[in-house]
Amino acid sequence: MKKKILILGSEGQVGLHLKSYLKSKNYYVMGFDIVEKNNQDLRKFNNKLLISKIKKSDFIYFLAFDVGGSRYLKKYQNTFEFLSNNIRIMENTFTLVKKFKKPFLFASSQMSNMTYSNYGILKNLGEKYSQILDGLVVKFWNVYGIEHDLNKSHVITDFILKGIKKKKINMLTDGQEVRDFLYAEDCCIGLEKIMLKYKEIKRLKKSIDLTSTKYVKIIYVANIIKKLLLKKNIKIKIIPSKLKDSVQLNKKNKADRYLFKFWKPKFSLEEGISRIIDNYI
Repeated sequence: MKKKILILGSEGQVGLHLKSYLKSKNYYVMGFDIVEKNNQDLRKFNNKLLISKIKKSDFIYFLAFDVGGSRYLKKYQNTFEFLSNNIRIMENTFTLVKKFKKPFLFASSQMSNMTYSNYGILKNLGEKYSQILDGLVVKFWNVYGIEHDLNKSHVITDFILKGIKKKKINMLTDGQEVRDFLYAEDCCIGLEKIMLKYKEIKRLKKSIDLTSTKYVKIIYVANIIKKLLLKKNIKIKIIPSKLKDSVQLNKKNKADRYLFKFWKPKFSLEEGISRIIDNYI
């Protein structure tokens, strides 16, 4: 019998890739995302469709969150709606996970220890819920891939689309902040491996990092995109800002390499970016 997988946030940046990947691996995949229909709103309590899908599921990927890239966080993370949306998403979902005692993975962030960020605080709260409910916390480190909601696009997609459409990349910062990027397909392979090793990992770790462990400066990313677009006969200009990183304040965490016992990313940053460029051109 096929394993039944429920992806909460199945239309998000990671969710879309994961849904496609798991289907290709012959899992029975159920999605749930407000982007699909209004009756798939995780903020609404006693949602019969959600209850039905949770009851049917053998494993839950809790990816859903009101979040986006730096531009989105800078604009919205200090608003009432941002806090309220995410608190209701978590309270409702964790209540049902508790009721039906389902194994689950909560997608947190390497920003969860950054208490000056409301996003970080909320992810930290989700980690507390997960640990109390005996779930597994997976901290994502700057996953990038093809995106459809461009209002929430992350830095690599944002840069690529600016380069293609405007022939220039106007940066939000001076580009000296460093990030650890992971291509979406590598992320999906890692998420499947975590599910398959769920009991083993959970016995040993309260949380694990899903990361490439390779730091690069944002200005370096912009220059990779410039080089790859030039190969497509698109010449662009990079325009750094004078501003410093105001979202992460350039704080740098050290990644836990535990998952490397079972999995390692196979795509380089340049390979991943090249694939995304090919999709948008």
